[in-house]
Amino acid sequence: MATACSGYGGGIAHSLNANFYGNGTQTLILAHGFGTDQTVWHYLVPFLACYFKVVLFDLAFTPNVSSSLYNPNKYSSFDGYAEDLVCLLDELNLKKTIYVGHSMSAMIGCLAATKKPQLFQRLVLLAGSPRYLDEEGYEGGFNRSELDKIFESMKQNFSGWVHTFAPNAISANNPSAVAEFEQSLLKMKPQVALSVAKTVFLSDLRWVLPRVHVPCTIIQTRKDPIVPLAVTSYMNKKLGSHSKVKILETQGHFPQLTAYRLLLEALKDSLSLKLH
Repeated sequence: MATACSGYGGGIAHSLNANFYGNGTQTLILAHGFGTDQTVWHYLVPFLACYFKVVLFDLAFTPNVSSSLYNPNKYSSFDGYAEDLVCLLDELNLKKTIYVGHSMSAMIGCLAATKKPQLFQRLVLLAGSPRYLDEEGYEGGFNRSELDKIFESMKQNFSGWVHTFAPNAISANNPSAVAEFEQSLLKMKPQVALSVAKTVFLSDLRWVLPRVHVPCTIIQTRKDPIVPLAVTSYMNKKLGSHSKVKILETQGHFPQLTAYRLLLEALKDSLSLKLH
């Protein structure tokens, strides 16, 4: 892993804009998903920083990092992102962290935990999925023609696609959350966004789940337009006895924006905290 970690001038924490809040003895990592950056956690950080040392960072595709960091070959699979996560925690000398990964970052955390399980005490998998494509015996939420239409829309008219996709993903009567997600997506370079979308939506990481031996909490909304509840059940089964599920009685793919109080309650129960 040393070679993978060596290509960051000034260190990977600097390159990925790592920020720290709170001074608790336990470290909590918050990792965002596709189309957002670390600011997506802004409602939760003030609460969590009362109990933890909270670490935020940006994934390599965000417009907040140097554009030279995003290498389409490296990030054509989740391995590149998992390498970055391991490198970041190693550079910060962190072990036994609590990791909260949203959407694609849920599986990034799972993959990293198979490489270096000692870095994690618990994984909290928020709206995550190991595979988005349906196949016989597996409901991922999308068929191939639906995904091809998404990719073609992104390629032909990126801003038009954003204005359709964002309200669907938020799935709540929450104009400020829709606007926040739209603005975040529109900051991305269209070709980078398309590259990342293909990596995410065409991934198949089901094989990773049985190899994760770190305790996991799966948190999912009752109705997520991106990840059906069948995926949650599948993940829970494949992760085994060290996994538990919490269903939030709300809808949408971004509860940290639209139902953060419910999400905080679920985190409180999962992490045995008394949050006020």
